[in-house]
Amino acid sequence: MSERSTVYVALLDEGVDIWRPAAAAQVAPQLYRLLGPVPPSESWQFQPGDVVRCEVRILSGGPALVAVASRSSPR
Repeated sequence: MSERSTVYVALLDEGVDIWRPAAAAQVAPQLYRLLGPVPPSESWQFQPGDVVRCEVRILSGGPALVAVASRSSPR
């Protein structure tokens, strides 16, 4: 598949919900491999190279593809 998309990843330790847009390659329906790099000042919920399950959620800018679980995580 390998279609390129933008996936939003939660930033950790921010005190409020903050989502970072990240490049990702689609590997299967609803599954994306995150591409990097992570900026040095940020801590992402998932790391570049991780395959994550994504859902469409409403963020401040409207509907967005959000990483919600790693592929190996239980649903």
